[in-house]
Amino acid sequence: MLRMETIQYNLPQERIPRVWYNILPDLPKPLAPPLHPGTHQPLGPDDLAPLFPMSLILQEMSPEHEIEIPEEVRQIYAQWRPSPLFRARRLEQALDTPARIYYKYEGVSPAGSHKLNTAVAQVYYNKKEGTKRLSTETGAGQWGSALSMACAFLGLECKVFMVRVSYDQKPYRRALMEAFGASVTASPSTETESGRAILAEHPQSNGSLGIAISEAVEVAAKDPNTKYALGSVLNHVLLHQTVIGQEAMEQMALAGDEPDVIIGCTGGGSNFAGLVLPYLGRKIRGQCQARVVAVEPAACPSLTKGRFTYDFGDTAHLTPLVKMHTLGSTFIPPGIHAGGLRYHGMAPLVSHVLDLGLAEAVTVQQLDAFAAGVQFARAEGIIPAPEANHAVAQAIAEALRARAEGKQRTILFNLSGHGHFDMQSYIAYHAGRLENYEYPEEEIAMALAGLPSVE
Repeated sequence: MLRMETIQYNLPQERIPRVWYNILPDLPKPLAPPLHPGTHQPLGPDDLAPLFPMSLILQEMSPEHEIEIPEEVRQIYAQWRPSPLFRARRLEQALDTPARIYYKYEGVSPAGSHKLNTAVAQVYYNKKEGTKRLSTETGAGQWGSALSMACAFLGLECKVFMVRVSYDQKPYRRALMEAFGASVTASPSTETESGRAILAEHPQSNGSLGIAISEAVEVAAKDPNTKYALGSVLNHVLLHQTVIGQEAMEQMALAGDEPDVIIGCTGGGSNFAGLVLPYLGRKIRGQCQARVVAVEPAACPSLTKGRFTYDFGDTAHLTPLVKMHTLGSTFIPPGIHAGGLRYHGMAPLVSHVLDLGLAEAVTVQQLDAFAAGVQFARAEGIIPAPEANHAVAQAIAEALRARAEGKQRTILFNLSGHGHFDMQSYIAYHAGRLENYEYPEEEIAMALAGLPSVE
C-alpha cells in the first residue's frame, strides 16, 4: 500500500541558482547558425541589434558553459524560487503503479507559469541598455502576463499582441496583463502593416503566434525606443529557464532518487528545455541515462510531423531564418485551448537535440490532455494549464506502462503553470464542447511547400 500524502521537496532561498547553464559548448555537434532573411548569410550581433539589447545577443551566441545571474534578477526570483518539487503519491495510488512520479511546479510564480524566469531577465537587460518599451506576442497569455509583470517591476512599458482566438477564449489572462499595466491588442490587428495584410486576406482570422510575432517585431523595428522580447524559441530564452532543471537535480538528490524518464510539454520549447537541458548536459557527459520526452499537441505537431530545416519565425518573414522543426511559417493552427503550444516551429536548440537522438517526441490529443489534467487535479489538488496537461498525460502513460510491465520507474515532469485563468477551457471540456483534431497531412504539405530555399 502506497502512502497517500504528496511529499514536497523544498530548497532554501540561498539555493536559487547563481548561474544559467549553457548547453551550447557541450553539444556533440554545433547548432546551425541563424541566417539573414535577405542574404541567407550567418547573422552577426549587429544584425540583431534593432530587436534585442547586446547583452542578450551575446548570450544567444555565448560559448561559455555558465552565465552569471545578476543579483537584481535573483532578488526578484526569490519571490517564488526555488520552486517546489513534489512526489505525486496520491496520483501514484490512483494509477496503481509501481512508478514514482515527481513534478517540478512552476505555477507558484506570481504570473502563474515558468515564463517569469526569462521575463525578469530580459526586462533587466533591456533596462540596463536604455530600452523604454518592449513589444511581444502571446498565445495563451502566460508569456504576456509574465512580461507585463516584469515590466511593471522594473519600470518599462509593455505592448502585447495576443493571438485573437486566445484573446477571445481567455479574457482573464488579458485582464491580468492589463492589471500589470500592459497594452494588449488582439492579433491580427489594424495597428501594423503585417496585421492589416492578414486581415485583408482573412478578415475572420483566428490569428497565430507567427502573425503576432510579425506585429510585435514590426513595432520594435520601427521605434528606436522599443525592443522585442520573445517568450520561447531563442537560445537566450531557453538559457534563462535552466534554473528549473538545476533546482530539480538538487531536489531529486534530496529525494534520494534519479529520473528514468524526464517529460515536458513543447510549443516553442522553453519549459521543456528549462527542465531537461541541465540533465542533457549530464547525459552528454555520460552521467545520466534518462529518456527525455517532448510532448506536443496532435493539432500542432512540429516535432513529429514538421521538417527540420531553415524557416522564418514569423508569418510576415521579418525575422531571421533559423533551422528548426517547422510546419511552415504560413501554418495557421486550429483554435485548441493549449494556446501556448500553437507555434508553427520549435526552438532550434530543442530541434537539434531531437535530431541528435538525445530526446524523443510524442503527440497527445486535446481530449486526452484534458482527461489527464482532471485526473491529476483530483489526485494532487492542482489544476494544470492546458499546455501542461500534455506533460501530465505523458507522465500518466509512462506510469501505466510501468504497471503493465511490472517495472519500477522514476518519472519527472515539468508542471509549467496552473490553469486558474483557463477555466473556460475546463468548462468546455466538461460540457463536451471540445474535440480532438489531427492536423491533415495535406494541409501540412501545403504549408511546407512555402519553405524558403536555403543552400
